[in-house]
Amino acid sequence: MALDGIVLSSIVNELSTLLIGGRVDKIAQPEKDELIISIRNNRTLYKLLLSAQANLPRLHITSLQKHNPLTAPSFCMILRKYLNNAKITNICQPNFERIVEISFEHLNELGDLCKKILIIEIMGRHSNIILCDEKKMVLDSIKHVSSQMSSIREVFPGKDYFYPPSKEKENLFNIKDLNSFIKTLTKPVGIGQAIYESFTGLSPLIGEEMCFAAQIDSNSAITELSLEEQNRLYRIFNIISTKINTKDYSPTIFLDNTGKYSDFYVLPLSIYTNYETLPYSSTSELLDSFFEKRSSASRISQKSVDIRKLVQNNYERCSKKLDLQVRQLQDTTDKDLLKIKGELINANLYQISDGMSKIELYNYYNNRYDTVTLDPNLSPAQNAQRYFAKYNKKKRTFAALTDQIDSTKQELNHLESIKYALDFTTTEEDLMQIKNELIASGYIKFKKTKAKKLLNKSEPFHYMSSDGFDIYVGKNNIQNEELWIKFATNGDWWFHAKDIPGSHVIVKTGGKELPDRVFEEAAALAAYYSKGKDSGKVTVDYTLKKNLKKPNGSAPGFVIYHTNFSMLVEPKEHTIKRVN
Repeated sequence: MALDGIVLSSIVNELSTLLIGGRVDKIAQPEKDELIISIRNNRTLYKLLLSAQANLPRLHITSLQKHNPLTAPSFCMILRKYLNNAKITNICQPNFERIVEISFEHLNELGDLCKKILIIEIMGRHSNIILCDEKKMVLDSIKHVSSQMSSIREVFPGKDYFYPPSKEKENLFNIKDLNSFIKTLTKPVGIGQAIYESFTGLSPLIGEEMCFAAQIDSNSAITELSLEEQNRLYRIFNIISTKINTKDYSPTIFLDNTGKYSDFYVLPLSIYTNYETLPYSSTSELLDSFFEKRSSASRISQKSVDIRKLVQNNYERCSKKLDLQVRQLQDTTDKDLLKIKGELINANLYQISDGMSKIELYNYYNNRYDTVTLDPNLSPAQNAQRYFAKYNKKKRTFAALTDQIDSTKQELNHLESIKYALDFTTTEEDLMQIKNELIASGYIKFKKTKAKKLLNKSEPFHYMSSDGFDIYVGKNNIQNEELWIKFATNGDWWFHAKDIPGSHVIVKTGGKELPDRVFEEAAALAAYYSKGKDSGKVTVDYTLKKNLKKPNGSAPGFVIYHTNFSMLVEPKEHTIKRVN
């Protein structure tokens, strides 16, 4: 993904057309590093998303609905103080850098006209959103950068703002001829690397693209090229520069062979000739679509770190406990032999004298003589009782450990199912369901806190089969249980990967007979949403809902069944239509 200077120039061009002259209507901060500014212009409401998220920084118009905290963060309050009802006067990209400046005019408390500048820096983990006054003094920022964090540049209220060091890169619009182009790229690195290291705002992707389109090796140095190759590369460079100058953008998403989003750009890319393309009329629409899943997945991954660690720690604890219990169980394997020795002593009391330490006795269970050790300080009868006492102790231990091992295995299976569910968590609502399950299971202590967000109820995945039958896939144990207990009827079909953690899949029949293709598609989904997702083939059990039973006291999502069919399928999801 390359949100470089070229993509930003396309966004700036689009935002300038739509937003300049508009007024700020609302400001919200749904995430600690993300803003949504609602702007009214020409009788239209636009939602401008600004994100300083470390791995997915961006800005564009969005149509996504975000849940806002009940109490606004301090940076959001500062922005509301200065920018509410402010007019956007300019949007620019200084020096073709990965920086966008939005200028505002507003009236202060005395009615005087004031200017403010909102600066968005798209620079990976160093991304930031900074509010400055007209003299470029920092009023506040979404991320404070102190001298302890950076010795090069502080970003703190009261500090003067200055641009990050540019590393003496050249502006591509200053290149007027082949000689200056070649001179700029004369570096002891490959041409592809030299391009993005020499020109402001260019990314590794565009460096590789220029080399590919010019049919030259990107690892070669510029001095190794023939004059004809240098001219070809310069022509490609000019084509790209001209498209940027004339604002001839063509926003496109490139899809891999499974139909999933692979990359995007705002200029045609010959390097992706064999990829399927999805063109957009707007760069904002492209970014909104592309980042919707990526951003959500990234956010959930960050927010689930503590839960993942908790589940993993408990899983490792249970695994160690199971190993210990199994070893202890192995120590009880000789319990029947202890009982036999006690019986042999009782049957041969007349042969045993006090003070003996061992004796050879005939074992009528295996028809041979066995050596029985004795405590010389005990009478023969007391020695027999000692063996019976050891037998009874190991018998009790065996019974207790057998139950404990079953319980530990069930707990391991439960924790493994939660680990699996976290991999398919897509929303905060999904994550909250898993957290509630952990609270109910005693892994997390319940804490009564003021809710920060109003969350909708998490819903299962909904697919439509090729023959028009609804297929539902549970994302976690709570959804799995609700699907087959409350949602499914006795005539609906239930699918689950055999003997491994996975989602419950329900096919609503509506009282109709299912075609074979529906069984295959539902089984493929059950295999895909399981621990065996990356396997070539997965065995899936399926049966009618009426054949399922839930044992008393079992974990959420746990079912048993004795009547079922099985099918060996390839895990896949992209060939089946997703409704939500």
